[in-house]
Amino acid sequence: MNVVLPVVLIVVAYLAGSIPFSFLIVKLVAGKDVRREGSHNVGATNVARTAGKLPGIVALLLDIAKGYAVILIARWIVERPGWPFDAGVMPWQSREMWIALAGLVAVLAHMFPVWLGFHGGKGVATAAGVFLALDPIVVAGAMLVFAIVLLVFRYVSLASIVSAASIPVFFRFLAAGAPFWRIVLTIGIALAVITKHHSNIARLAAGTERKLGQKKESQ
Repeated sequence: MNVVLPVVLIVVAYLAGSIPFSFLIVKLVAGKDVRREGSHNVGATNVARTAGKLPGIVALLLDIAKGYAVILIARWIVERPGWPFDAGVMPWQSREMWIALAGLVAVLAHMFPVWLGFHGGKGVATAAGVFLALDPIVVAGAMLVFAIVLLVFRYVSLASIVSAASIPVFFRFLAAGAPFWRIVLTIGIALAVITKHHSNIARLAAGTERKLGQKKESQ
């Protein structure tokens, strides 16, 4: 069986997901290592703290874009004439499983990029791009959850965690006819994002997590 295309799919998903846009933007704009600044997180929020709001927005959009692009590329690859798996009852015979798997790999690659010694971000923006490509309605629901939690509690981390947890639920009840393996793998993505927030969860439990707009000195 020709397994070249599945291997290419996973490799491309990892390499694309591991592009460290936040690191590159801060290095280019401010000449700093974002891993040694602010929260030490390789993500758009820390880019905004370190280099300014505009670089933070650019980093956010690029991280979303790479997640979105991975799903588009995955769809293109699984539809190639040389794709070795025909539709069937086994998991690896589902094209939707491979597409969703590529999304999971991209998110994990953002969290553990080879270019930065496997020290990456928390995957929220990349996951958002993946979910946006899979189903925009689901993302709209998760964005509403994010906004409500942020407005009520003013914790970006809590809003990210709750909205990530809501995604598989929305795929189950908002996405009509969502393939089974898409739901399963979105649960995996959500769990990865939540687990990567372990330090935030600890600070939330201890009451030391910074709220939106709160200065570090006021803690």
